[in-house]
Amino acid sequence: MTEDRAVNPPVPDAEPAGTVQPGITRRAFLAGASAAGIATVTQRVPVAAQPVVASTTTWGKGGMWNELHTGMYEAMQAETITIKGYGGDTVNAYFARPLEAGPHAGIVLVHHAPGWDEFYREMARRFAQHGYAAVCPDLYSRVGKGTPEDVAAMVRGEGGIADDSVVGDCEASMQFLRSLPYSNGKVGIIGSCSGGRHSYLVACRVEGFDAVVDLCGGGVIATPGQLTPRRRAAPIDLTKDLSIPLLGLFGNDDQGPSPDQVNQHEAELEKYGKDYEFHRYDGAGHGFFNYDRSSYRPEQAMDGWNKVFTFFGKHLQGQ
Repeated sequence: MTEDRAVNPPVPDAEPAGTVQPGITRRAFLAGASAAGIATVTQRVPVAAQPVVASTTTWGKGGMWNELHTGMYEAMQAETITIKGYGGDTVNAYFARPLEAGPHAGIVLVHHAPGWDEFYREMARRFAQHGYAAVCPDLYSRVGKGTPEDVAAMVRGEGGIADDSVVGDCEASMQFLRSLPYSNGKVGIIGSCSGGRHSYLVACRVEGFDAVVDLCGGGVIATPGQLTPRRRAAPIDLTKDLSIPLLGLFGNDDQGPSPDQVNQHEAELEKYGKDYEFHRYDGAGHGFFNYDRSSYRPEQAMDGWNKVFTFFGKHLQGQ
């Protein structure tokens, strides 16, 4: 039996007459064959006989899959590793990368307040599928063990994670990506929710990143009364130090950041002449990217993903 490979586009339900039986969809045929105990073959042409050519197939609105479906070998590796983070501490990190030779740009993923969870592991693999080496450090590694929900509760009980710790772990992650033999030397950083705030903070404080994406980052703007020993500065006050391009994606129904806070952030970026682009979505609130929550808005999220890959493709891959 031959095997499915990435060289073939998805086979539509309604196939040409004669492929299975006239008037019977492929799905119906396979379902009937399975019920009858008949072995089925999902690919009819040997892989070796197929031409390896670029496909123009568009998968999904926006066509973000076009660049992936090239007919070339496609595979990835994903695993939990350890890196030396802030203060020399050993920190767990989820690492996903393509197995193609490269070179590959790097992405540091800064997880949200709910913790180092499955959502961010899947984000890492998504970036790997798009040709990036992606690493997501567990910013809560030092707090304790348990489910992401349990550990996040411990962090809240301690008043949140310290900014210095996050900055150190993200800088170590960037250095790890740059050290890889298949690195192209470019590294971006992205995060959502508190991770959006942290991404912007890191971009302002750490030299060496090449682009930053803020997804609904709450807390970029903070009053003096909202600052704490763990959060000693409002990231917006560091805007003058930002030296890399910024992409911001926000929901107009969000209150953290609110539309007014996004306006304030944009005004500060314009004041210092920064390279940025902000996009705002009607009908979307906080966490509209999170497919595992009721806040998820698929149309806005998919448009946002297309903008993320276009932005990083331009600044990290030279597309």
